[in-house]
Amino acid sequence: MFLFDIENIKKEIKLLEEKMTEQKFWDNQSEAQKVLQQSKRLKDKVASFENLYNTWEEISLLAEMGIEENDSSVEKEVIKGIEDLKEKIEKLKIQTLLNGKYDKNNAILSIHSGAGGLDAQDWAEMLLRMYTRWADKMGYTVKILDILPDTEAGIKSAVLLIEGENAYGYLKSEKGVHRIIRISPFDPSGKRHTSFASVDVVPELDDDIEININPADLRIDTYRASGAGGQHVNKTESAVRITHIPTGIVVQCQNERSQHSNKNTAMKMLMAKLIELKEMEQKEEIEDLKGDYSQIAWGSQIRSYIFHPYNLVKDHRTNVEVGNVGAVMDGEIDKFINEYLKQKR
Repeated sequence: MFLFDIENIKKEIKLLEEKMTEQKFWDNQSEAQKVLQQSKRLKDKVASFENLYNTWEEISLLAEMGIEENDSSVEKEVIKGIEDLKEKIEKLKIQTLLNGKYDKNNAILSIHSGAGGLDAQDWAEMLLRMYTRWADKMGYTVKILDILPDTEAGIKSAVLLIEGENAYGYLKSEKGVHRIIRISPFDPSGKRHTSFASVDVVPELDDDIEININPADLRIDTYRASGAGGQHVNKTESAVRITHIPTGIVVQCQNERSQHSNKNTAMKMLMAKLIELKEMEQKEEIEDLKGDYSQIAWGSQIRSYIFHPYNLVKDHRTNVEVGNVGAVMDGEIDKFINEYLKQKR
């Protein structure tokens, strides 16, 4: 059974369109934009369904004609059409699993190198490239909010804003420790090394979401930004680091040119992390959160990327395996994401 209630979606679109015609619709620009975005999302759903239905009708008609005219030459075309249709249906079914409160939001993805020295820093940079490639394939926009490169190799950490519908819904599956096993390019003896990096993902919250954070619980530090961004970033202490003292959560941003903009972005990151913790810990208030939540615990890797002695990427939660590690590092991670979403259903 198809999982979209198309008739009700069409009714909702009609209500939104009526709202757009109201005289005071544009008085509140922020609310108007949300209505427009919601209307587009619903119209895209209807268009996807109708496209699938039309394709199914075309394949059915072609098959019927082949049978009536005893023309076996259309068999390959029908089979290919069915396989393509099944793939599109599966993709659309996965989208229906993205029904969490924040699944439709943009995602803030953080990468931190772990145990393994230069190898871990190089691994963190490889993951940065992998997620950037995946986002490009999805048609998403990637913005680096913070990056800490190392002078010798790789990166110590990076924070990305990945903008696009359902970015968080997909990427929430990537949260955890990622392990790489390979011949180290930094070891002259050519020995095999195991290195780790952690990935954290939170939704970018809408501006109208407010939570109460006691200012006394925050330590705000400013520092001189580093890395890409032109000469300006090295002239002023525009980068901002915010520590939530009760929980130990640390967020930072250096991408924007002004300290004010960096602080606003960092606060949104902090609020998203606190809301996630509040829901996970089932606490009534943010103030009830205590303890050190500053990093994902090591030893609980969600996925292993094996480059030697054989090529294999294995997800330890779903047992999904992919033999083409090169394709995975080029952003082909949909199989892991989709199976995780199915399992969580």
